[in-house]
Amino acid sequence: MHPIPDLTPLLKQLRLSGILDSLEARNREAIDRKLAFTEFLSLLIHDEVARRDNKKLSLRMRRANFRSQKTLEGFDFDRLPGLNRAAIHDLATCRFIDEKVAVLIAGPCGTGKSHLAQALGHAAARQGHDVLFSTQSQLLASLRNAAAVGTYDRRFQYLARLPLLIIDDFGLKPLRSPDDEDFHDLIAERYERAATIL
Repeated sequence: MHPIPDLTPLLKQLRLSGILDSLEARNREAIDRKLAFTEFLSLLIHDEVARRDNKKLSLRMRRANFRSQKTLEGFDFDRLPGLNRAAIHDLATCRFIDEKVAVLIAGPCGTGKSHLAQALGHAAARQGHDVLFSTQSQLLASLRNAAAVGTYDRRFQYLARLPLLIIDDFGLKPLRSPDDEDFHDLIAERYERAATIL
């Protein structure tokens, strides 16, 4: 086997930790399989791209603020025989995000509305969309807090431009001024510009 020159400092300097992590194993594989240099290089580049994609997904999931790891695969459709499975699976394609439309999930307490909303959010994040999951009260509190420290406009614009905003527990508590105006303004600003799940 040919010794590998110490590329660690260079790979770290170039921030190529995906290549750094797989270099030794890929080098052995290239020797064992007698790969051409371009095949070996292709494997290393794919490893780096995969690491970066995983890092981006992890960051999107953290920023999304999901309560838990809810997925459509974990949803019990048998509990709700009247639920249109085809429509739910169509929503999971996230076409509604590209079309910038709102999705309203309605039903009695305990029927899985939050689970479905988070599952759609997870699907969106896995497809590369930025998502924020928040309850109505948390969302409005974040706007009040931003107003108190002078960053209301920045927070409002962030929420208005986010590709997918999921507002859970909508309507559980009555809206009072100025929350009612803030909520109306936010939904109006997002209308036909960004997707919202309520």
